[in-house]
Amino acid sequence: MKTIKTEIVVLGAGPGGYTAAFYAADKGKKVIVVEQEKRLGGVCLNRGCIPSKAYLHAAKLITEAEESGFRGIHFAKPRIELDKMRAWKESILDRLAGGITGLAARRNVEVMHGRGYFEDSSTLRVESPAGQQFVTFEQAIIAVGSKAAMPRAFDLGNPRVMTSTEALEIEEIPKDLLVVGGGYIGMELGTVYATLGSSVVVVEALDAILTGADADLSRPVARRAEKMFREIRVKTKVVKMSTAGRQINVNLEVDGQKKEELYDRVLVSVGRVPNCADLGLDNTRVKQDEKGFITVDEHQRTDDPNIFAIGDVAGGVLLAHKAAKEARVAVEVITGEMSAFEDIIIPAVVFTDPELAWCGITEAEARQKGVNVEVAKFPWTASGRALSFDRTDGLTKLIIEPETERILGVGIVGAGAGELIGEGVVAIEMGATAKDLAESVHPHPTLSETLSECAEAFYGYATHTYSKKRAPADSAQ
Repeated sequence: MKTIKTEIVVLGAGPGGYTAAFYAADKGKKVIVVEQEKRLGGVCLNRGCIPSKAYLHAAKLITEAEESGFRGIHFAKPRIELDKMRAWKESILDRLAGGITGLAARRNVEVMHGRGYFEDSSTLRVESPAGQQFVTFEQAIIAVGSKAAMPRAFDLGNPRVMTSTEALEIEEIPKDLLVVGGGYIGMELGTVYATLGSSVVVVEALDAILTGADADLSRPVARRAEKMFREIRVKTKVVKMSTAGRQINVNLEVDGQKKEELYDRVLVSVGRVPNCADLGLDNTRVKQDEKGFITVDEHQRTDDPNIFAIGDVAGGVLLAHKAAKEARVAVEVITGEMSAFEDIIIPAVVFTDPELAWCGITEAEARQKGVNVEVAKFPWTASGRALSFDRTDGLTKLIIEPETERILGVGIVGAGAGELIGEGVVAIEMGATAKDLAESVHPHPTLSETLSECAEAFYGYATHTYSKKRAPADSAQ
């Protein structure tokens, strides 16, 4: 059995893992990455962010073609070839994964394919079909991610009950699809399947879909989804499922009333759980919380001084860009720099139609926490750019601290909201005021203008909409 020594071993090669490995190598560290999948990139690249966005782009093309008749442009009904669509998706993933592999080689980061298991706080056993190897390390960074949750009551061992992983394979277009969970995964994949031809029903146990966002921002998403889907039901619980021939029998409870329905397939999207099983954590001092996530401090340190954890496995918001930021924090701490994951603005984007994005504090959070804020809004009905491509269902929103006029939060719903939210992140991180944003010249005609005009609306002088003039604060800076 071969033993290899390294300074840093990174367990997992997703967005957090490979960011950590590359950053540590850039800082002169000897790094080994251990990944059990054949293709690097983790869930995000292989079974999450990237394939879902590819399919959403395909869905957007279909929708735009279907809705172009009133412009005097008519297309034939699309012909869907699932084999070609899957091959196209796989080609994207291969190119991205190949790029990551190439970058690892150029940085002299060694990639070991196999399953990692901690023998102790300084030794990792790597198991592969070729045999076992041992890696001794000074520091380890755990970045093994998460997987889709499958409640025991729904786990029938039937391929017609899917998580996002199976749904992204699009083996068929089911006539009737039930989506359990109205969060971002359920709504995004529901959009894909509805556009491809499925009759989609979304059920959500809570009072509304997309509950992390402010209601005025999620409302346009819900309105459009209600047109695309057969039905969206809130306050609805799935009690149990069972196999019924080539269909799934679903027992539902709505307002205390029980009903049974048959579906060709069911997509379960009720959250994610960390991939902590069989890592050998019991052989270290690493601790986990009641949900199984690894506990870390603001420096991404676990309770074991040799081991750090980042990304989904460390809990919090389960987003790839959050994992990448935590990766940099962990590496900086390892290399002796002052770094901490504190007061970091992490944007959220839901790639539905329209897109929904926000960063900083939301209006609902501010009210719950008793934070005094003022809200400025700019409707996209007043945007020439939005009118030019017939998508005036958007809204741009600023959450502003009255005393200082600092921007505390930004929310956007509308076409391309995910591309626009980055400006909001920069504004909050830099401590910008509404005046800073209002006085920054934005190009015309663009959707980015909605941000500056929203700031102008706060003061009552937005050109393309009317709002009541605000009395200047004595302490405004």
